[in-house]
Amino acid sequence: MSEIKLSTEGIRYIALFESATGAGIKDCIVEDTRIIYVVNNGEMGAAIGTNGDHINRVKRSIDKHIELVEFSDDPEKFIMNAFGSVSVESVNLVLKQNKRLAYVEVSDKDKGLAIGREGNNIKKVKMLMQRHHDIDDVILQ
Repeated sequence: MSEIKLSTEGIRYIALFESATGAGIKDCIVEDTRIIYVVNNGEMGAAIGTNGDHINRVKRSIDKHIELVEFSDDPEKFIMNAFGSVSVESVNLVLKQNKRLAYVEVSDKDKGLAIGREGNNIKKVKMLMQRHHDIDDVILQ
């Protein structure tokens, strides 16, 4: 796993989220329109809270869209978690020309959702896989 560098802003957002929810956060990526939190394995329920109370409290206080991804030491499971509601049919990790690649098969009906508006979903997955599992690229099939 590569070393994750957090900005001062990211550290503040982690502290806010952890104190509001009680869930542990492994990583925080701050973008203009959203914040992506990587929640410790097994703590997604605490992060969301009953009826979404915890996450909604944090959303109101920071006024940004929040995305949660549950961490996993298993890169295949982490990819599935990062894609969220997209039904991932298979993940194939390969080493090609000294690059670690993940080929991800999704159903045709979920391809648009996997890519996301302006490619935001696939960019998020690629960034998270690079940061947490040293995967150089994620390719949709």
